[in-house]
Amino acid sequence: MTFAGTPRPRPRWYHAATDLDDFAIVSYRVDAAALARQLPRGFEPMEMTFADGPGALVSAVAFTDRGFHFRFLPQVGIDCGQINYRAYVTAFGRPGVWFFGTALDHPVVAIPQHLWGMPWRRDRIRVEADWDAAPARWRLTAGDARCVATESPEAVLLDGFTGEQDWLERLTHPTLGWYRRRDGLVGTYSIWHPVMRPRHLTATEARFPVFERLGLITEDSRPHSVLAQPSLRFDIHTPPRRFRPQMSTPGFSTP
Repeated sequence: MTFAGTPRPRPRWYHAATDLDDFAIVSYRVDAAALARQLPRGFEPMEMTFADGPGALVSAVAFTDRGFHFRFLPQVGIDCGQINYRAYVTAFGRPGVWFFGTALDHPVVAIPQHLWGMPWRRDRIRVEADWDAAPARWRLTAGDARCVATESPEAVLLDGFTGEQDWLERLTHPTLGWYRRRDGLVGTYSIWHPVMRPRHLTATEARFPVFERLGLITEDSRPHSVLAQPSLRFDIHTPPRRFRPQMSTPGFSTP
């Protein structure tokens, strides 16, 4: 059976859309208990069984936004680098991702920071890739974060997953996200994108101090996996909202 993705919610005039170029998910295996200490009440790490024991995953998701725009203002598009730092969790039993923060290489970062209270910051970000090289190459430089990866010569079995359908669904296709707002409350938003058809890369160099400062990895930690794709279309169901656990449908994928 092949993972077929999720139904696309009807785009609304106040949603946003973008193409994510040179998109890569750089994941690390972490201790589930250490991750749990970083999460609010009601949120739990999505625990997995790896070849040598239990654990959980976090990812740095890096790409270049191309033509990010709100649907009511299509003539104003933004191109810039972005990194999302996320963990795979359940929120009161529902799967999704917890966002520790986002780095954006554009002054528009002030909108999510101050209007929506999101944990975003400004940073210089450069994402480069040569998809036609043999092997393909991908590189990220962003302040104190960096990663260099090359395409693996053969198919890779991702440790902790039962097969392609499993990791496509859990690692590449979470559609709900939560984050700690600047006022201390929890916010939520949702996205949609088609099923990824990523290429497997291997990191020859990687450093993500955001996860180091959280006590989840060390400077010497090596990535669990790198999944990358030349481009991916995204719907972003803006604006984010306050998360209310009592709601039957967290997030707002069908507002």
